[in-house]
Amino acid sequence: MAKKKIGVAIIGSGSIATHRHAPEYAAHPDVEIVAFVDRFPERAEKLAKKYGAKAFSKYEDVLDLKGVDAVSVCVPNAFHAPITIAALKAGKHTLCEKPIATSAKEAQDMISASEKSGKFLMIGHNQRLMPLHVKAKQLIDEGIIGKIITFRTSFSHPGPETWSIEGPTGWFFDKKQAFVGSMGDLGVHKADLLRFLLGEEIVEAAAMVGHLYKPMGDVDDNAVCVLRTQSGAIGSLTASWTHNPGEDNATTLYGSKGILRLGTNPQYSVVVELAGGEKQFYQVGKVQTNDEGGQSDSGVIRAFIESIQTNTPPVISGSEGRKALAIILACLKSSETKQFVQVEQ
Repeated sequence: MAKKKIGVAIIGSGSIATHRHAPEYAAHPDVEIVAFVDRFPERAEKLAKKYGAKAFSKYEDVLDLKGVDAVSVCVPNAFHAPITIAALKAGKHTLCEKPIATSAKEAQDMISASEKSGKFLMIGHNQRLMPLHVKAKQLIDEGIIGKIITFRTSFSHPGPETWSIEGPTGWFFDKKQAFVGSMGDLGVHKADLLRFLLGEEIVEAAAMVGHLYKPMGDVDDNAVCVLRTQSGAIGSLTASWTHNPGEDNATTLYGSKGILRLGTNPQYSVVVELAGGEKQFYQVGKVQTNDEGGQSDSGVIRAFIESIQTNTPPVISGSEGRKALAIILACLKSSETKQFVQVEQ
């Protein structure tokens, strides 16, 4: 007897749905894409035709649709919370794109909805699932570079107008829909990655966040942040929409026994440089990018489906998403107040 496939509805039919969610669900042998939703019907219809699904213009119409077990929320940031909460209340496991929400309260409301419904909430922080970062975490836990003293991480590219379905007039640049710019698009990814790699919380932040160059919109296009961890390690996080050409998506950790470089070498994605002079090189997959040919299996969809199938809470839970958001919120507050800010745990 054939195993019942997990029926999925993808809410939001823009670039992240087109390039990540839809193809990764379609490639999963245990998934059936039942429906696509978008406020612009033609976008949903285009994907529905490609994947043999139904198209809708209102997300409410798919929450009671027969055969929908789970949903992906791929809409502008301001709508993450209301749509996710509605989906969870309707009894659907929910994968929400990052950042989890636009405020700590929204994030907690989403977590509470998950707990009350008994359905899983997962946030799409794919960086910690990348093979090079999984390998780096293994090496760190083995103590190869000793105690981490300082760190730096960057996620920078030319801007979402080069990738977004809406281009330079899109929601990414509209504060009412996006909430923040480069910090919500890129910075929150690295906030989650740092928590994963370091194995501890970021407790304090100082930052300069601003709209420096982009002629469109009213959100930040650059941010430089200084962070302190529970153990006292300090480091920097940079997010930029004005890194042109190409991307900078690299992390370097400086420990008492050596240095761990991630995504800095074009040939080897993980490089260890030990204090005694020894070097170790690992090729375990490149960092995913938005450049042509830079898209590959993010691992997010597989992890989400596995959670549902095994009835195991997702590793990148709503709580994990809330903690990454808390770092971004602290950085924004620091930039506004020009003071060091404690990260709310």
